[in-house]
Amino acid sequence: MSSALSLHLLDLNATRALVGSGDDQLLRAIRDNFGDDLARDDDWFQHSIATGAPTAYEALHAVVHGGPFSKDPDHAFQYGYAYKRLCSLTGSFLDNSCFCPYRGEWLSIVDQGLTALGITAVSVESFSHSDLPDPLPWTYMPGCGQWTPEQCARALEQFEATKKAGHAPPLEPEVVEAVIQCIQWLRRAESRPGFGVIGFSS
Repeated sequence: MSSALSLHLLDLNATRALVGSGDDQLLRAIRDNFGDDLARDDDWFQHSIATGAPTAYEALHAVVHGGPFSKDPDHAFQYGYAYKRLCSLTGSFLDNSCFCPYRGEWLSIVDQGLTALGITAVSVESFSHSDLPDPLPWTYMPGCGQWTPEQCARALEQFEATKKAGHAPPLEPEVVEAVIQCIQWLRRAESRPGFGVIGFSS
């Protein structure tokens, strides 16, 4: 079974502030302009919805209003996907071609490549964690993580230090390609003060 990363360049503080904001205008805009997407997701998760999980819009409404959330942990995934939808609609997509799809330990392997280049401030495996903003309930899927502006800046400093030292280790070509893509994400974040990366694994 394969997975995929979905990456977004965002103002992290502004994005997290959407959770619990009570922004009904945003909800109406999403319902009016992306109703087909919501319906498609409801069709995909129809079995879970039939057993009590919130619909895509109900989950989105709960996230924007800070609750209420289902007490059934089997339904928590819908709130994770609702937050992912907010990120996708308010941020800029980042090229994920090296991570869509991926299998097995690929994220860990790329992290090893980053570490070999002295880059320890960020981790692609962190995008598979469950770092959803409070008060969203914990969910295994989708995974969620973020690289803050400070982490991105530090990672670029580490990369430049390795380049300056001229001690780049030999890496497999596909790992090199993935690491280069990560550096591109960092450069995009660097170009937008206050922006970082939020990633989802599903």
